[in-house]
Amino acid sequence: MEDTHGSAATSARVPTRFATTLIGIGAATAAAHIGNNFTTYLVGGLMDRFGFTPFAMGAWNMAETLSYAAAMFLVAPRARGLDARVLAMIASAVVIAAQAGSALTGAYALLFAARIGTGLGFGLMNSALNLAAGRTGSPARWISLGIAVQTLLYSGIAIVVPMIGRDYGAAGMFFGLAGISVVFGLCALLLPGGRGKIEDTVGAAAPIGAEGWRVLAAMALFAFGSLAIWPFIERTAHAIGIPATQFGLYQSAAVLASAVGNAGLAMVIGRLPRAWPLAAALGVCAAMCGLLTTVGSAPAFGAAFVAFMVSWFLTYPLLIRLAYAQPGGERLAVMTSGTWLLAQSLGSLAAGAMAQGFGAYTLIGPVGGVICALAIVAALPVARRLDKEAG
Repeated sequence: MEDTHGSAATSARVPTRFATTLIGIGAATAAAHIGNNFTTYLVGGLMDRFGFTPFAMGAWNMAETLSYAAAMFLVAPRARGLDARVLAMIASAVVIAAQAGSALTGAYALLFAARIGTGLGFGLMNSALNLAAGRTGSPARWISLGIAVQTLLYSGIAIVVPMIGRDYGAAGMFFGLAGISVVFGLCALLLPGGRGKIEDTVGAAAPIGAEGWRVLAAMALFAFGSLAIWPFIERTAHAIGIPATQFGLYQSAAVLASAVGNAGLAMVIGRLPRAWPLAAALGVCAAMCGLLTTVGSAPAFGAAFVAFMVSWFLTYPLLIRLAYAQPGGERLAVMTSGTWLLAQSLGSLAAGAMAQGFGAYTLIGPVGGVICALAIVAALPVARRLDKEAG
């Protein structure tokens, strides 16, 4: 049975209807992560149109992910008293305005400022998602279900976005993503609403503790290592002769496979131990990182990419599950997601510098894989202790 320590045990429970909650959490998950998943097409489109360097685009991506993380760290200490639906509405408005504004300019400074805006919006939406999931009583299960819905939606978007880019360029992709955010934002209004119990301050004020810091360290290592290459993944495929439209097909297949994986995980996560599934998922993800930039054929890249996506989307809820199991888990879960974005932002900058310095993306995958594997060392003691208590 799923343990619901921390926020899951102390927050106000929101009565949930499965269908509406699934739509709300699925839409919020998709809205919060659309930048992470489709910025790679924008990077390629902007580099082709305006000649921006890899380092400049790494910094551009970092601006989004740093502001994403900042928004989540801003929300974390206030999580108990916030309404997820209100956060989702604010987040949608900010993202839509920033994406549409980006379509109207080719100036790097303005594009950079707009990335800060989208990052803040995505961070607020991800915070809304974490708060809503934490108030259902089974946060890890609902996050897994949200990812399953997200990946199903992304299987179509991954085909459409590169086609828009081919026909209408970067401006078309910005407008297209703004329109998609409108739809997701409206559906996110079905999130479980309400606030946590303000009077229940014991869990909310609990210190992070050694295990909480281990969870944050594990997320940092996982995100930095596995996602350093992400802003340039379409460029990596392009370097071995894979056009953006074919890469979109690979991404579509990968997210469909991820949807199946996370739907299955949602069905069994409450009965799974914490240690070995997390170690296995992290190990596969680390190995696939190394392959993504070292294989030389389209089929091999496609297979590695699918396995990478599936393992990444399984690892995330398994890792967040450790955060929710700690005292003050609702706050720690938001902080853990914020740490993911902070680590990813630093990883994208490091990857841009490495690609520009070496003139290729080859080393990024193996180096990232080693760093990702170190997350196992950080997380396993926490997972084993929780398994021992449950067993």
